[in-house]
Amino acid sequence: MLGKVLVVLLVAGLAWAFPALLPPPPKICGSPGGPTFTGPRIKLRDGRHLAYKEHGVPKDTAKYKVIYAHSFGSTRYESAIIPLETLEELGVYVVSFDRPGYGESDPHPKRTIQTTALDMEELADQLGLGPKFYVMGFSMGGHSVWGCLKYIPDRLAGAALVAPVVNYWWPGFPANLSKEGYNVQLPQDQWALRVAHYAPWLVYWWNTQKWFPYNSVIAGKAKLSPPDLEVASAFAEHASERQKLEEYAVKQGVFESLHRDMMVGFGKWDFDPMDLKNPFPNGEGSVHLWHGDQDWVVPVILQRYVAERLPWIHYHELPNVGHLVMHDPAMKEVVWRTFLTGKKEQRVHS
Repeated sequence: MLGKVLVVLLVAGLAWAFPALLPPPPKICGSPGGPTFTGPRIKLRDGRHLAYKEHGVPKDTAKYKVIYAHSFGSTRYESAIIPLETLEELGVYVVSFDRPGYGESDPHPKRTIQTTALDMEELADQLGLGPKFYVMGFSMGGHSVWGCLKYIPDRLAGAALVAPVVNYWWPGFPANLSKEGYNVQLPQDQWALRVAHYAPWLVYWWNTQKWFPYNSVIAGKAKLSPPDLEVASAFAEHASERQKLEEYAVKQGVFESLHRDMMVGFGKWDFDPMDLKNPFPNGEGSVHLWHGDQDWVVPVILQRYVAERLPWIHYHELPNVGHLVMHDPAMKEVVWRTFLTGKKEQRVHS
């Protein structure tokens, strides 16, 4: 009798829990009852739409043509793009885009590191950027750049990774080093990353339940270093504008944007970045990686190892700089100028 009762309770519990595990369907832009789209979009070969924004000089006269991939929880409006006057001075055309599921770009339920790289290639082709173009990715956008280096290296004129998020399960990391970097994370983030890697079907429930702490970035409680707190305080006066952009980022739902990002970024990749070969063996281009030594979001020790394994990457370790390097006006100017001109720029304090 007790066994039958336990079985009934188990079935009832699963019936109650299962709906909570399933994310609601996304509210696709332009669909009946869905949000509207407000900016230009291209239609990809598979029928999805990709929203984009152009910055700088006209692409037909540009010296440099760059596709920019935004960070976690952000959009094509990310403030990492340098001011128009600098773009004009350098002759730069930049196109930023909402990564799939973010903003006004259609979700991709089968999104991978490869599919986003191919989206970037198709964006370049539809906008007529020519046979080669530059790519830059900040934080979680760095995964898109790794994908370009793997899947479309022949299309690249140069690549920049700025404070790129690492996947602690890349096979190329020594186990002790990966564990050391992983243990630096807040306990709630360690659990969130484990779920994303080992049980992606639980990601939506994990990051929406109220029983215990979930991912700190989603919760708005990221572990920031003193330099990052200083940067964050500088744009605190724009809090209302930032809130609108954060809401815009997830207007189609948190699952296909934030949660899918975690599942793809910290899941199993089809390649290990540390096995990549130099895409510019004859020096016709270059790959750069910038990282702050006070980054408490992505441990610098792992970036040092990446730079050691891939000596063809130009590694720039930034003293007394945290994760929000591209939200520091002086630092992002240094990054962009060094990346495009090849001349090492010095930070100018305002």
